[in-house]
Amino acid sequence: MSTVPNQLTPQQKRRFEEDGYLLVKGLFDPLEVSELESVFEEISHRAIPGHFMPDLQADASDPLKRYPRVMHPHRFNEAAKSFMLHKPVMDVLRELYGEEPLAAQSMFYYKPPGSRGQALHQDNFYLKVEPGNCIAAWTAVDAADEENGGLLVVPGTNGYEIVCPDEADRNESFTTHYVKPPKDAKAVPVVMDKGDVLFFNGNLIHGSYRNKTKDRFRRAFICHYANSSAASIAAHYRPLYRSDGTEVMLEENPGGGPCGMEADVAYPH
Repeated sequence: MSTVPNQLTPQQKRRFEEDGYLLVKGLFDPLEVSELESVFEEISHRAIPGHFMPDLQADASDPLKRYPRVMHPHRFNEAAKSFMLHKPVMDVLRELYGEEPLAAQSMFYYKPPGSRGQALHQDNFYLKVEPGNCIAAWTAVDAADEENGGLLVVPGTNGYEIVCPDEADRNESFTTHYVKPPKDAKAVPVVMDKGDVLFFNGNLIHGSYRNKTKDRFRRAFICHYANSSAASIAAHYRPLYRSDGTEVMLEENPGGGPCGMEADVAYPH
């Protein structure tokens, strides 16, 4: 099984606090990554209403019709739930929060060659964790870089308020929301190897590139978490789970963002 240091270094914690994200190398070992691959390869060949609805006969014009994202696989697959509660991930989250983490959401992205990316956005616009914030744990199941649709982050925007999104360019983004970075802030790529996990704050502006390759998927297992002292979260993310798998039911936060508008896409990333 993967191991994690007893604690994050002061430099790692400072990086997360200042930049809003932290890359932890090899938090899933090769065997665990292989298990993730096997679970979601099996899922990819069938429809699971409410969670995964592929068009198995789709042409190549939009590869995301054949390989849409899997939503909340922990609700129908025990292996996915165990990966969402992966001890090394929960240990890092406990350090970052300074308290127990609660697992709120799991997703799997296949992102085959040619797939559009996702425009820059902020996760806590959707999750509405209050008080506190969500943290994402983004696990690379394939190596991710600028060519196959890796992540973009805007360092330091973890201190930026949640804002109402603008309309995204649907030629490049499969979601409709776009958050413009503040002046003088720049999106930078995060290059990851298989098994690496990127942790980032719910206010951090981030997104992803289009997969420009012809033969490389960019699969990722993505989960969102809340601090245990949070009182409420958006309804879509309930129930939450402690590290031992027991359920926690926070109050429903009805807000869809500071504008009072319902989010067009209630699933970050």
